[in-house]
Amino acid sequence: MQKPASPRQRKPKSGQRIFKPAKDGIAARAWQRMLSGRHLDILSPSPLDIEIEDIAHGLARVSRWNGQTRGKHSFSVAQHCVLVERLVRANAPKLDQKWYLAALLHDAPEYVIGDMITPFKHVLGGIYRDIESGLDRAVNIRFGLPPGLPETVQRSIKRADRMAAWLEATQLAGFSEAEAANIFIKPAGTPANIRLRPQSPDDAAASFLRRFSILGGYKKQMK
Repeated sequence: MQKPASPRQRKPKSGQRIFKPAKDGIAARAWQRMLSGRHLDILSPSPLDIEIEDIAHGLARVSRWNGQTRGKHSFSVAQHCVLVERLVRANAPKLDQKWYLAALLHDAPEYVIGDMITPFKHVLGGIYRDIESGLDRAVNIRFGLPPGLPETVQRSIKRADRMAAWLEATQLAGFSEAEAANIFIKPAGTPANIRLRPQSPDDAAASFLRRFSILGGYKKQMK
């Protein structure tokens, strides 16, 4: 049987690495070609191979709750990220703007590895966390954030993330409040006045990029 052709070499953009297939068979397949033309090595990601347009496009097409949500469209990770950033701003209005950017990007690795439900993440164990952490560090560096976020910022994002999960579970994913209370943490102060409506992928990506621009992401990104 004829072997599939290797990816063609191409002239790199400014600052872009030249893709060289690895000799090891498994490592040679550990990359993905993005619509921007970047080849992102999933096991050893370079910040320079990460583009915000690829992130927005991907996250807008990754469904939260494995797509088991009400509405014409699934509720995307892109929408979830915008919601979490909104909640962090409401909960901690005096944070430096860069930490709101961090909140917007908190699930950015999922544009590559998808949004796996929590029980499945536990089954996969350390290997999933290692890959996710590597992508997270590369995304942070690409957009002018420290590789690891301060503990206080992580806690703020986690609290908003749990608020978002509660709202999504009870408004979109079919959970009653009583059922959700047995599974999810509902942080004190979870707003009751937010109503969620799933957007189309194009609208979700546009909303994500709009917040990224407002938060100065384009100015902060590594050149």
